[in-house]
Amino acid sequence: MNEIERREFISLAAKSFLGVTAAASFVPPVFAGDFVPTAKNVIYLYMNGGMTHLDTFDPKPGAETQGPTKAIRTNIDGLILSENFPKLAHIMDKVALIRSMNSTTGAHGQGQYLFHTSYKPRNTLKHPFLGAWITKLSGKLNRKLPGSVGVSTPSNLAGSGFFESIHQPLVIGDPNQGLKNSKHPEQQKFDKRLNLLSKAEQNFLERYKNLNAIKAYAEMYDDAISLMSSDDLRAFDLKQEDSKMREMYGTDRFGQGVLLARRLVDRNVRFVEVQYGGWDTHQNNFIKVPQQTAIVDQALSTLIRDLEARGKLDETLIVLATEFGRTPNINKNQGRDHYPKAFSCLMAGGGIKGGIAYGKTDPLGKEVIENKTSIQDFNATIAYAMGIAPNEVVNAPNGRPFKMGNGGEPLTSLFI
Repeated sequence: MNEIERREFISLAAKSFLGVTAAASFVPPVFAGDFVPTAKNVIYLYMNGGMTHLDTFDPKPGAETQGPTKAIRTNIDGLILSENFPKLAHIMDKVALIRSMNSTTGAHGQGQYLFHTSYKPRNTLKHPFLGAWITKLSGKLNRKLPGSVGVSTPSNLAGSGFFESIHQPLVIGDPNQGLKNSKHPEQQKFDKRLNLLSKAEQNFLERYKNLNAIKAYAEMYDDAISLMSSDDLRAFDLKQEDSKMREMYGTDRFGQGVLLARRLVDRNVRFVEVQYGGWDTHQNNFIKVPQQTAIVDQALSTLIRDLEARGKLDETLIVLATEFGRTPNINKNQGRDHYPKAFSCLMAGGGIKGGIAYGKTDPLGKEVIENKTSIQDFNATIAYAMGIAPNEVVNAPNGRPFKMGNGGEPLTSLFI
């Protein structure tokens, strides 16, 4: 049985016997490096499709490439945003923009994989995704909940790769529906079912107890039962949240996903990703982008304020990323095409120094002219915030060494 088959067996077994995707058992850090974490959790907002930088975080007022999008002032002198982020503009003292992102990959699938793993796809190996790296190297904080959760995240962009199956993220399709199949039937019937199952599998488990796959299954089996009776399950139920707070995040799927992320980090889930698609604006860029950004502006600005009010902003790293930018030149369909040469991302909270723009593009937004930042650098910065040394190595089953940032250098000047 190879590693992929083992993972599939464990996942299938847990779902089949318990009707729930099991949470991993408590995982202590693998390494005790010299790096002191500035953050305890990560909320990772991924803009699937390639978000335009000129119409969001790197406007070029007066340039021929800017189109009809205007720039606005923020609460930081000299720092501007596009008019599509009016709410974020009032709290830019909490935010660090990275305006010098650069990639060599201009295709969606490859770019998304690269951002989530720091590596290019290979046919022979599946790399661990960011959440798996963090639970592997930083450990879990909550014994009963998964260390990593993906909200509206495609299954091909959430995986433990060649790590143990216990680092597999839990994927939630619709945040409004919470964690499906997590309630067991009437207690007496459930106990009877467990007792019968235990007797049926006793000889099997005794015979194969030394196999890693069987050990992992047994752990997930026990943890699934524990999770089903845990109060921590309430974190997945947005109906438990105040209705006014739900409205503040936005009643759309993304806004509710961001609220779910906040509820999960409240329960010490290490890494929560929330994806929002629709950024592939080859046509009608100046109609679609304001619609997209209104949703993100609402959710992101509320998240920052909410975490700060709860005293959680300093320990929660907020990341907003996208696989590439859009062309400065506007095409004949009033759209912008794929453009990996220059784009923008941001970070906030978790020890990040707010009120700054790191890096710079030229007056047209075409070239990075200061502090060029690779995707590997960006992911190494997330690792740095979590106290993971850039040179920490984990070997794949084939013996090859891998790092969370794949040799990238963390942007240490972003930190307080």
